[in-house]
Amino acid sequence: MADDKISRLVDVARMYYQLDYSQQEIAEKLGISRPTVSRLLVQAVQEGIVQIKICDPAEDVLELGKQIKERFQLKHCMVAPIPEYEDELIKEKLGEVSAEYLHNIVQSGDTIAITWGTTLFQLVKKLQPKNVKDVTIVQLNGGVSYSESNTYASDIVNGLASAFHTTPHFLPVPAVVDHILVKQAIVADRHVKRILELGKRANIAIFTVGEPGEQSTLMHAGYFLDNDIEILKSNHTVGDICSRFIGIDGRISHPALNERTIGIELSDLGEKEYGILIAGGNTKIDGIYGALRGRHANVLITDQYTAKALLDMG
Repeated sequence: MADDKISRLVDVARMYYQLDYSQQEIAEKLGISRPTVSRLLVQAVQEGIVQIKICDPAEDVLELGKQIKERFQLKHCMVAPIPEYEDELIKEKLGEVSAEYLHNIVQSGDTIAITWGTTLFQLVKKLQPKNVKDVTIVQLNGGVSYSESNTYASDIVNGLASAFHTTPHFLPVPAVVDHILVKQAIVADRHVKRILELGKRANIAIFTVGEPGEQSTLMHAGYFLDNDIEILKSNHTVGDICSRFIGIDGRISHPALNERTIGIELSDLGEKEYGILIAGGNTKIDGIYGALRGRHANVLITDQYTAKALLDMG
């Protein structure tokens, strides 16, 4: 094709696709008819001067989910598309996707164990009731009596019980106590022991990753002793699962604190039929990675930005 013809195709294409001129405006500017402009635009595509690429967000997240599933040997991975990397948007979308997933997998006779937090509260808000029988709902770990941000522990457990037409089982004890002897006394109580055993036997566990150290809800609630923060920092803690703090390899990063924690053990969490980790956002990436490295979850529900970051970590 002659250089002047190519130049004309480039000019028309640039005005239409880059400068946002209408076909009529281009026709008037170049002194040609509007049908001629339309023909030139078609020709520009045929000649490869204009290349059209269609980006399907749904296809992108499906591929990301497949890659995460293979990389970390998971049962399932759902990646939620979000318009921007903002915490409240992430939580809301993860809640929506998680609610649909949970609604699909729950069957009569299941035992569902769940922890607390704002992400999981979004799940409960979006969850549609399901006509199932003999479902058991139990709280996975102790709660906090005071927090600057609502943990929604009772709302979450009650909400799940309502959706599946059953009675909730709460674990009305602190997440962390000051001394191992206090913990031993609490878990020896037959009522507490029964709830802990229900959590251990649950075939579905739903949890998230808390932020490490000074950002932790437990720290703000006053559950740490004076040197706990320093130990968590020095041992490179990346987050907590059910109030049990881990490093990037998924191992417990503060054994003494772990001995004072009341709730499911991470070794039991990894044995679940569905161990569902729901988390996303920039501050959770290392914690999610540690949880997956430690094999504490076999289902991940996250957002596309977090998913890409996890893949980049290798």
